[in-house]
Amino acid sequence: MCPIQSMALIHLTTFVAAPPERVFDLSRSVSLHKATMTRHKERAVAGRLSGLMEPGETVTWKARHLFKERTLETKITAYNRPDHFTDEQIAGDFETLKHEHHFKKIENGTLMIDQFWFMTPYGKFGQLFSAIYLEKYLKKLLEDRNAAIKATAESSKWKQYLT
Repeated sequence: MCPIQSMALIHLTTFVAAPPERVFDLSRSVSLHKATMTRHKERAVAGRLSGLMEPGETVTWKARHLFKERTLETKITAYNRPDHFTDEQIAGDFETLKHEHHFKKIENGTLMIDQFWFMTPYGKFGQLFSAIYLEKYLKKLLEDRNAAIKATAESSKWKQYLT
């Protein structure tokens, strides 16, 4: 159940044939995020600019989404390596945005579990836009991102994104 009834929740589970520590670190890598979001011209402009996000750190992103350049500042608000971390919006277009990342060790790799809560501004109009379009857009964005994390974690090139 969503923490607030009007919040949307996207829940994804992705299998990765790599250890949880590697998947955890790649999921908090600013460098990998930038490399996988070039289609949206996403770049870190303040806070942590490369390497791995640590507890309490922030990063401010600029990117082109939905026909407009947008700015989003997030902060790591919960952290327990290699089990989970949470990042939350502290400034940006959403009324609320919270992304919980969970990593469960299984016999042949890791289950990467995302719980992504968000709420749009603009009342009923924002809720309607979210239901009709935004939720699908964000789900696809997260699926693409998870596919990139998976491909990197399962490749020999994963270490280059840790610094």
